[in-house]
Amino acid sequence: MAGNGMLPNMHLRKNWKRWVRTYFDQPMAKKRRATKRAQKARKIAPRPVAGPIRPIVRCPNNRNNHRERLGRGFSLEELAAAGLNRRWARTVGISVDHRRKNRNVEALQQNVQRLKEYRSKLILFPRKASKPKDGDASEEEIKMAQQLMGTVMPIDKTVPPMEVRAPTEDEKKFQAYITLRRQWRRAKLQGMREKKFQAYITLRRQWRRAKLQGMREKKAREAAEAAK
Repeated sequence: MAGNGMLPNMHLRKNWKRWVRTYFDQPMAKKRRATKRAQKARKIAPRPVAGPIRPIVRCPNNRNNHRERLGRGFSLEELAAAGLNRRWARTVGISVDHRRKNRNVEALQQNVQRLKEYRSKLILFPRKASKPKDGDASEEEIKMAQQLMGTVMPIDKTVPPMEVRAPTEDEKKFQAYITLRRQWRRAKLQGMREKKFQAYITLRRQWRRAKLQGMREKKAREAAEAAK
């Protein structure tokens, strides 16, 4: 051995076979998951497999707030606007979140319309077939009912096709970058310019007051002498 290197101390007896993990059970695991899904569907039939209907909400933060997704549950304000009782709503497959608040009128109206559409499509089985109540489905509707396997009323994310056309002469002459820079500059300097303008107005008023002070005093003295 030459130099001042580290002494060899190789650790080769690690018994690596003990820590190797294999996944040869994947085909059977796939079959088990499918069997459990089928058992769950049979157990909750004729209710939807995916669970209750959920509201459409926006993702948080400025980066993703343009994206729509399914939320936890409908707010109490949305249920009241749709004319539904929150306790009754839980029994007919409507998720409820009492902590959620509505900050947007458009989102409120969207979810209210979603609830009304769901209520119009709902086939409500009677608790007792011999004593159906108001709002329960008829025998013909019950026979037509089928269990929904997918998401209840999924979000429509289809993008409408854009109209392809040639740009006009005004659009060709329009300078987008320069326009944005001017707007940004105007917005940035707006407060400073207003402050300078107010200071200029105040200075002009003071100058005008000082300029006319002697004339006003002279007129006041002349009026006093004339009155004597």
